[in-house]
Amino acid sequence: MRILHLRDTPPDELRRILGRSWARVLSDDVTSGVRALLQDVLARRDEAVLEATFQFDGVRLDPKRLQVDREDVRTAYDCIDAGLRAALETAIERVRRYNEWLRPPQQQVEELEPGITVGVRMTPIASVGAYVPSGKGSFPSTVITMLVPAVMAGVEEIALLVPPRPDGTVDPATLVAADLLGIERIFRANGPAGIAALAVGTSTFPKVEAIVGPGNPYVVAMQMQVQALGVRMLAVLGPTEIVVLADETADPDLVALDLLNEAEHGSDSAALLVTSSAELARSVAARLADLLGRLPEPRRTYARDALSDLGGLIVTGDWEEAIAFVNLYAPEHLVIHARDGWEVARRIRNAAEVLIGPHTPPAAGNYAIGVPAALPTGGAARRDSAVTVWTYLKISSIARLSSEGLERVRPVVERLGHYEGFPAHVLSVQERRTR
Repeated sequence: MRILHLRDTPPDELRRILGRSWARVLSDDVTSGVRALLQDVLARRDEAVLEATFQFDGVRLDPKRLQVDREDVRTAYDCIDAGLRAALETAIERVRRYNEWLRPPQQQVEELEPGITVGVRMTPIASVGAYVPSGKGSFPSTVITMLVPAVMAGVEEIALLVPPRPDGTVDPATLVAADLLGIERIFRANGPAGIAALAVGTSTFPKVEAIVGPGNPYVVAMQMQVQALGVRMLAVLGPTEIVVLADETADPDLVALDLLNEAEHGSDSAALLVTSSAELARSVAARLADLLGRLPEPRRTYARDALSDLGGLIVTGDWEEAIAFVNLYAPEHLVIHARDGWEVARRIRNAAEVLIGPHTPPAAGNYAIGVPAALPTGGAARRDSAVTVWTYLKISSIARLSSEGLERVRPVVERLGHYEGFPAHVLSVQERRTR
């Protein structure tokens, strides 16, 4: 397990760690590949999606099976046990409760000056396509964290896209989670091709206003490409990443467990310890070596790669440097193991999720607390937010002037209208003085 001293880390390696998977997303082969696939879907629609699903997923589908039917959903309920269904229902309720608490009023207005009333109105986007990966496992929790907020926002049309398993079926727990949310339009297809189909619309896939969903560089790159068609990419959800920020008081066993929590997602993930304590870093390295041996394959390899390629144990010169590095990195998941976790959290400017203290493992945030688990990656937390009910809402400004209010604003309109050369602007307020 590599231990890096931040001040001695070569600049090129530091840039690579900070860049994470973006080098792959923006590479020529990925960009050209998804661009060609998008053009193929534009030209051949469902036929191109079927061909891509066979080429990249190894599954040959009948065109009628691109959309999951109700019989598949009914069968899915028989494939999961009562305990798993109860866990899904509890997770849904906690995410629903969080987003209900978070949801803003539909409309807010206030008279800020006599005669000048302003406000905002929140309305949901009309439609969204959501992608849930399946290449490295089954992720019904992703359905919940992405789409409960959409339902709470009032999005009228939700289309769910899931790659098929090798036998052509879709993970049953994923179907049950979607059904519990009332989502009826579920599609099975290759991820990038299906995203393209949702962006352009085909005889099978509806055309949507927005796309969301985590995935590999090809999935992220396709979401970036379809923005040129007017489809909004709601969040950058690439390979997962975690930073554990820990001081000398941290328990190395718990730190190691939290690092593995996200490291086991995939070899393209990133797991980093950031600490000013070299002794803690050495202790965590020893614990990780033991814990890795307890993981089955391929999770063991995934975790080892995530801790040694784009991740590692970073020792800073002091605590101030540790906090500064976290803000520069802008992690998806940040777990704080420190003497005063709340005080440290107040100093974090860039992190999509902040989990505080030894009793708040990222697994609980992912599954059971109800806080968002679809989180911006690759440093996007510097500008973007988690997927919540806010993600699916758009804002319309509202204003109303009384005659008194019009007189208050008229001089400003006249001055700026004359200066910018818009005589009709000026007339529109002057002529109203006689009405």
